[in-house]
Amino acid sequence: MPTYEYVCDDCNYHFEELQSVKAKPITVCPKCGGRVHRLISKGAGLIFKGSGFYITDYARKKSKEPTGEEEKPSEKKTEAPAEKKSSD
Repeated sequence: MPTYEYVCDDCNYHFEELQSVKAKPITVCPKCGGRVHRLISKGAGLIFKGSGFYITDYARKKSKEPTGEEEKPSEKKTEAPAEKKSSD
């Protein structure tokens, strides 16, 4: 059930009311008995709490994660050819 915001035209009293979507809007101020009208509000954002949502449970995991044990291309060990000693 959504929460609707109202304001009184006479006393400027602002209040919120939890109502069904099918319920008729409130027309009488609970404070002074004057005429009220419903405000257009942004509403609350959609909030996901708990598990069971794509981002936390079904997201694809990376196939390879760097472990730090792999050699980087610039750090590869290469054997230098052995120098030949001249036999003079």
